[in-house]
Amino acid sequence: MINKLKNISLTQWMIISMVLGLIVGLILNLYVKDPFIKNTILMDNIFYIGGNGFIKLIRMMVIPLVFCSIVVGVSSISDIKKLTRIGGNTIALYLITTAIAVIIAIIISNILQPGLGLTFTNSESVNNATINQTLADTLLSTIPENVIESLAKGEMVPMIIFAALIGIFLTKFKDETKHIKPFFDEFNKLFMEITGFIMKFAPIGIFCLMAKTFGSLGFDVIMPLLSFIGCVIVCLAIQMFVIYPIILVSLTRLNPITFYKKFFPVMLFAFNSCSSNATIPINLEKLYELGVSNEVSSFSIPLGATINMDGTSIFQVCAVMFTAQAFGIHLGLDMMLLIILTIMLISIGTPGIPSAGVITLNTVMASVGLPLATVGLFFGIDHIVNMFRIVSNVVGDAICTICVSFKNNYMDTDIYNGKKSPPYNKFKN
Repeated sequence: MINKLKNISLTQWMIISMVLGLIVGLILNLYVKDPFIKNTILMDNIFYIGGNGFIKLIRMMVIPLVFCSIVVGVSSISDIKKLTRIGGNTIALYLITTAIAVIIAIIISNILQPGLGLTFTNSESVNNATINQTLADTLLSTIPENVIESLAKGEMVPMIIFAALIGIFLTKFKDETKHIKPFFDEFNKLFMEITGFIMKFAPIGIFCLMAKTFGSLGFDVIMPLLSFIGCVIVCLAIQMFVIYPIILVSLTRLNPITFYKKFFPVMLFAFNSCSSNATIPINLEKLYELGVSNEVSSFSIPLGATINMDGTSIFQVCAVMFTAQAFGIHLGLDMMLLIILTIMLISIGTPGIPSAGVITLNTVMASVGLPLATVGLFFGIDHIVNMFRIVSNVVGDAICTICVSFKNNYMDTDIYNGKKSPPYNKFKN
């Protein structure tokens, strides 16, 4: 019995804790009437400390983790000097698909409005100064006057720009900064390890968050959450089965049905593993079987797993819109542009760890002055949505790689179309 429990993965534990927290919360909401037991002992102390303590630990790691991830990620793109055209095409296509994903999520969220049925009381105040700022102020706010102050305040966009500049110049002055880059590499590994350790307590935190949420709100919150999950899945489906095929056909004239038939095992693996990084080896092998040169895919797929987060971007936009609708906050064009900019920038530094999309969601919310009261809800349902958005991320990486390979004559379309077999030994060597 103990060995079976040891074999349960962290992701499975988080799903189990989510379900148990939901059940316990509903039981407390429906059957426990004693306010001392329900509110004083459980809601306001045990569940409150367990849930919010976990979120505070995660927030503690956001700035140092994302900062170092961006520096390391940007500074590692040294291959662009050897493959300038291929690197430029790849990054441009990744950014274009992310921008399209964000716009789709904004449109669908405004149509479906999943957050309308949910209301919060005693919530943190909204930063109206941020919500009402002009476009000029929004653009100027992305430039840090005082980097230390921006880091201390958790201002995400200025921090991302500063980290990206460091990464760019570490690459430009490679020899002169050869002792500096390892500093960021080691700190990135350190913060990843610390965050990984904190994530081991995620099942406890998720259980407490779910129990407190459903114990307080009960059935009133279920439909909005189901609407939110449905909204995210609709956006992901449009991105995967409409946008990506259009891009593939328009840039290569290849049949997208052939791609999905051959790529389905990778999609299934991504769905079950919930990790873009874990899918990299099987993604590379399948692309080789589709006729893509390993010279391109070995560069574009790891890069895509780092900066091409279309599924995560869709989730974060839907979460922001959900929160704004739940609090009755109108987000104007200025804030929409800031959301697009923030999420596109933050996708570059999203770490490859469980619930990374929710971890960085804190900073996206803060960048547009939205309350963080709903973040606990998203932690609870994250792993349901994560299975779908990882598939979108992986498909996006593969489609973009095929398009870049085709454009730069690094692809054998006869292999793609099944007219001949790939030379397997070449890939394994």
